[in-house]
Formats: sequence, structure tokens, C-alpha cells
Amino acid sequence: MAAIKDTLSFEEIQVLFLQQKDNQFNISNQPISVRREKLKKLKKAIEVTYRGEIRNALFNDFKKHPAESDLTEIYPITGEIKHALFHLRSWTKKQRVHTPIAFMGASSHIQYQPKGVCLIISPWNFPFNLSFGPLISAIAAGNTVILKPSENTPHSSNLIHKIIKSIFKEDEVVVIEGAVDTSKHLLSLPFNHIFFTGAPNIGKIVMAAAAKNLASVTLELGGKSPTIIDETATINTAAKRIVWGKFLNSGQICIAPDYVYVHESKKEALVKAMQGYLNSFFGDDAKKSDAFPRIINKEHTKRIINLIEDSKKKGATIAFGGISSVEDKYIQPTLITNVPSEAKIMEQEIFGPVLPIIEFKDVNDVIKQINTKEIPLALYIYSNKKSNIKHLIKNTRAGGTCVNNNDIHFFNNNLPFGGANNSGIGKSHGFFGFQAFSNARSVYTQHIPGALELLMPPYNNFKQKLINLTVKWF
Repeated sequence: MAAIKDTLSFEEIQVLFLQQKDNQFNISNQPISVRREKLKKLKKAIEVTYRGEIRNALFNDFKKHPAESDLTEIYPITGEIKHALFHLRSWTKKQRVHTPIAFMGASSHIQYQPKGVCLIISPWNFPFNLSFGPLISAIAAGNTVILKPSENTPHSSNLIHKIIKSIFKEDEVVVIEGAVDTSKHLLSLPFNHIFFTGAPNIGKIVMAAAAKNLASVTLELGGKSPTIIDETATINTAAKRIVWGKFLNSGQICIAPDYVYVHESKKEALVKAMQGYLNSFFGDDAKKSDAFPRIINKEHTKRIINLIEDSKKKGATIAFGGISSVEDKYIQPTLITNVPSEAKIMEQEIFGPVLPIIEFKDVNDVIKQINTKEIPLALYIYSNKKSNIKHLIKNTRAGGTCVNNNDIHFFNNNLPFGGANNSGIGKSHGFFGFQAFSNARSVYTQHIPGALELLMPPYNNFKQKLINLTVKWF
């Protein structure tokens, strides 16, 4: 198989696209057993053959600990594959549905078919997880795929390229590396489906490009995911889980708690407990901890530092952390209190190891404030009162919610994952990912002459009476 260069011309990209377009029906018509074998090969590659190289690539890109790589990159992929292998035959079977009595003599079913040639544009924050996750769904559905990983994680992207090349031919799945121009070239092509994970502003560009070819899209975006801790919450538990979910991957997680609302009676205890867990997880100096990764690059480091400085200028208080180094791409885990609403950190997705903590008296005020913002990708609730939990879920909108936990819903392949509007369009994982890369084709089969034939022109009074009966009773 010919090697793919890191940067391809538009003409070279177009050749690969046309190869996949010509091959799409060969792939889609393969037995389900063949799809299963491909998934098994991918599972072995991730879990065994390349596991050490994956850990090394993530360390070189983020200084990520191998254990964290296993938990957040390896496990989600192997879990997704195992789920697909277990359910794939049932997903691809004819889904028989009821046919109304007015159409007696016929039967109806739904057949999930692949959409065709698909483009996956994956982000840098979890390069393996968020590249292979949608790829698994696309393969399970029977598509051909061009995968474009992020240029911000070169070690991981190069390895993704190597893994895919070892398993698939270019006319089925191929990795194309490159930066903005490469993405523009890809987005100009008439793909049948585009799966994009990234920032909302780029998601709008992807959707506009897809619209020119009327391609369907799945957009996994982000936003500011709030966490609400009411007066009944178990503070020690909340603090531990939030600190883990927020500062994992140095806060570079689209579903991380972006800011916390805590009842005024629990604020002091929460801050103290969080300080304790930060020390417990990362020691007195997180910079020396092998459990605390780095920011992806200096530009993002500067952006996060600017958010901290803007908050301080506007009256916020650093309750923990605040130390940073652009050169080392390091920002200490940071807790900020007394954050004014006009601070930039309350307007932008932080995507870093900084957590604003805001106290409240009345949860309805919190609901009003949340609902003035875009719909978040996630919303987290810590409470031991069922009526409070029900009230918050009923009166807010979010792509997903955890009660008395955070982030974990992502790992349950029986749940749909995705946002709404500004935080995303469409769902992924498990059947929902398979569905995203499939067309639910309706099939209606007439077995014997049906009653409808009695109602065809020319019309008369008798036929009108039959039509009236049909309208009323069937």
C-alpha cells in the first residue's frame, strides 16, 4: 500500500475520495462478519499491538501518565468496540414495524444502510479516543472513511496514521494529516456524512461547508458546562468527583465542569475539600506530579492565563493555585471565587485547569442565569433531594446530565452522547453512533392487492363513502 504524505494537494485528496466513493458499495455489501473482523483487528491494535506506542505518543504530546492514557484513551475505544461487536447483528437486522390496517396486505420494515463516504475531523484533546470512537461507529455501519486528526498533537496523529494504515486499504479507511488548508480541501468535497468534534465557531464553518453538498453532520462541540451543588449535597463526595473530572487532562475536556454554583451554606466546606483533594491528587507542587498533564501548546497556555488575570482585575479571588509558566505549558490547578459575571472566564469555555466557584441562595436564580447562556454539552447536579434534582432537570437544557457525578456519562455506550444547538448536533456512542453513520431506509412491501386500489380514480359516491370511513376509523 502506498504511503500517504503528511500534507496532500487538493488533487491527491480528491483521488482518495473518489477511490472510496467507487468502493463504497463493495464495503457496504460485505457480510456483517467482515465488519466484525475489522473491529476485532482494530481492538487488538489498540489494546495490544500499539498500546505502548499510544502511551508514548500521549506523553510526548501532553506529558500524560500511562494510567490516565489507559483510562481516557484506551478504555473508551475498546469499550466502544466490545459494545459494537455484541450488538452489531441486531443493529443491522431488519427492524420490522407495524403496518396500518388501511394498508392490509403489505408489510413494513426499516433497514439501516451506510451513508456512504464519511469524513471524520477529530480534535487534539483526546486524539485517540475522539478519532477512533466515531470511526468504530462508521465501520460498524459499513461506510468508507477519511479521517483527519489534529495537527496540534503530531505524535498522536502520526501514530493514528500508522495504526489505520496497518489495518485498512486506502479505498476504505485512510488518514490524511494536515492543518487548516487540508481541512478546507476536505470540506469542499461531497461527503455523505461529516463527523466533527471541536469548538462551536469551527462547527459553524463545518456545517456551512456541509450545507453546500447537503451532507448530514454530527457536530460534537462544547461550551460552558455548569455544576450545581445544593444545600443537601454531600460535599466531600462532590469535591472529590469534581476535582477529578475538572482537572483530568489538565482541564482540556469538553465535558469538564466549567464553573460551579454552590449553595452559600456549603461554599467554605467545598473550597476546603477541593483544596485537600488537589493536594492529594497532585501533591504540593503539581508541576512535579506525573499525574498532571500539560497544556497542549503555548498559545492555549497564554489564553488561559489571560482569563485568570482578567478575573483578578475584576475582583475575583484565587482560592488555590494561580501559578503558571508559558514556557513549560503549565498552569497550576486553580480555584477562583468571587468571580463577577462580566469576567471573560464566565463568557468563554475555559478548557483548562481553572475552576470558578460561585455561591447562591436560591436555586431558581441559578436556573435563570444558566438559561441566559447557550445550551451546555453537560450539566451536573449534586443533591440528595429528589425534588431539587427533578426541578433542575425539568427547568434546564443540556446535552447530557450526571446526578451526583460528572463526566462519567460519556463512558456509558448505552447513553447517547452529544449536545444541543451551540454544544452540538446529533448523537454518538453505541447504537446512537451507528445510527449517525446510517440511513434508516424505509421498506414497504405489497404482498396482495390492497384496499387502496378500491379508492383510485375515477371517484364516485361509493368511493367517497369508503374514503370517509377510512379517514374516520383507520
